[in-house]
Formats: sequence, C-alpha cells, structure tokens
Amino acid sequence: MLDYALLTFTSLFTVINPISIMPAFLALTEENTMEESRMIALRGTAVAFTILILFAIGGNFILSFFNISLPGLKIVGGIIFFIIGYDMLQARISKTKVRPNEQMKDEGDIALTPLGIPLISGPGSITAVILFMKESVFIEKRLMLLLSIVLVLSITYLMLIGARQIVRFIGSNGNKMLLRIMGLIVMVIAVEFFFGGLKPIVRDILMI
Repeated sequence: MLDYALLTFTSLFTVINPISIMPAFLALTEENTMEESRMIALRGTAVAFTILILFAIGGNFILSFFNISLPGLKIVGGIIFFIIGYDMLQARISKTKVRPNEQMKDEGDIALTPLGIPLISGPGSITAVILFMKESVFIEKRLMLLLSIVLVLSITYLMLIGARQIVRFIGSNGNKMLLRIMGLIVMVIAVEFFFGGLKPIVRDILMI
C-alpha cells in the first residue's frame, strides 16, 4: 500500500510538475496584484481538482464506452509521458500542456484556461488518474489515489502562491536543473507504462 501511495504521488507530481508551471503562472499574472494572483492560483487548482476527480471516477465508464483496453491506454499514456519528460529534459514546458496561442491573458478566465486546463490538469495527469483508478481493485488503493491528487494539488497551489520567491531563490539555472531531473523521472515512468501495456499484447499475439 505504501509503495502504491508513493507511486501515485510521485507520478502525479512529476507529470503535473509545479516547477514548470511557475514561470508560466508568473507570466500570466504579472499585471495582477498579490491577492489576485492567489485567487487565480486557488481557482486554477480547484478547476484541476474537479477535472482529475471527474476522470478518476468516470475513467472506467470512458474506457468501457469507447472499448479501450487497459494495455492500450498504458501504451498511449507511456508515449504521452515520454513526450512530456523529453520536453522537461530540455528544460521547457511540454507542448502537450500549452501552445503559444493559449498563453494569451486577455481571453477569458486564465484560472480556467490555460492554468487549470491544460497547465495543471493536462493530458498526462488525466491519463495517469484513469490508469491508476482502472488498476485499483481495492477501495484502499482508490482512496490513496484520491489522497495523492489532493496532496499534489495542495503542493501545486502553495508553490504557485510562492512562485515569485521560489523562482528568485532557485534562479534560472536551478529551475532548469530541477526540470531536467523531474523529466528523467517522468521518462522512466513512461517506459514502465509503455512496456507494462505492451507485455500482455505481445503475450496474446504469441499464444495465437
């Protein structure tokens, strides 16, 4: 149970990656006051929490409705994680999280998009919660996953409201170093997911 808790927490934390969100958040809120920035961070994490919980709870229905197998989802998830991890290894925000035209501040509520979606709850984190919930047979594991979502988003919120101080403290080089370390972790998780999904498919092919 402890291993599963650590796996869900580290996977979600590295895929959401608050460190890579901080520079984008600062750019989005540079004209806002401290209090306004805090409210944007709170609303953004609340939106992300709602999205991840909805996909965690409704993930099995989505897979059943579209007839998607768990091995297939693992393979796709592994590919998505690998792309995210590779971008992080290059010390840049993943293209699967945000596109240049989504960084405009004057279009709608930035707490909803791009902060809540897709910076915090992007394709990687959504795929991760669906995968973990699908594999969670016991209620204890499902509760661990929900707790991991709460903890990761709580840490994300705290890092966003303290983003100015954190970025100033670690500096540009420190931020890039942390991004690369977390990118390496994400790529390792990606390989585990990919081959975890590929193994049963290859086994079925060989048994035909």
